[in-house]
This record gives sequence, structure tokens and C-alpha cells, in this order.
Amino acid sequence: MRYLWSLAAIMCFAVAVLRAQDPAKEAPKQCKVEFENEQVRVLRWKTGPHEKAPMHEHPAMVTIALTGGRTRFTLADGKTREVTTKAGQVTWSAAEKHSSESLSDKAEELIQVELKGK
Repeated sequence: MRYLWSLAAIMCFAVAVLRAQDPAKEAPKQCKVEFENEQVRVLRWKTGPHEKAPMHEHPAMVTIALTGGRTRFTLADGKTREVTTKAGQVTWSAAEKHSSESLSDKAEELIQVELKGK
């Protein structure tokens, strides 16, 4: 019986960890899924001044900044980096797990195209 309870606890923890990685579920006020199919998922982020987004994970992706801004990313290992973007800037990112914090005094908006598969 203890084995079943342990297994159930592990399964609940695994589901919580997987769910915690999805930015659309972890930051629903900031991140919306605009489109999804078998190849890509398109996210729209609208972040207010100095807002934070909790730890989440992305596969490899392309980001299109609709507005300029500054963001601090904190990686899963605790390392941080600050990124400044300009409106219209397009960037490539490898898969990554991070939290983020807007360092801007204005609202920011961007589109992320997450790649699925190999």
C-alpha cells in the first residue's frame, strides 16, 4: 500500500513539474497562445512595467519584439542575464528554462514562435 501512495505522490509531482514549465499556464495574464499546430506554437507576451513571469520553459524559438524593452532572465541554475531589445528586432533562442522580469518603465509586447519536434 505504501508503494501505491509513493507512486501516486511521484505522479502528482511529475504532473506539477510538467505543468509548471508551460509559460501560457504559468503566466496566463501575460502570455497567450495565438496559434498552435504540429510544427509550431505561437505565443503573444504582453508584459507591464516591472512585471515578473515565474519559472517556465521554452523549446528552441524565434522571438519578434513588437516594442522595445529591457528584461532580466534568471536561469534554472540561478545565473542571470539582461537583454535589451528594439521594436522589430528578431532573435533566435535555444531551448531554455527561465523566469523573467521587465526592467522597463513601459509595457512590452512580443511574439514567440516555439519550434516543435526535431
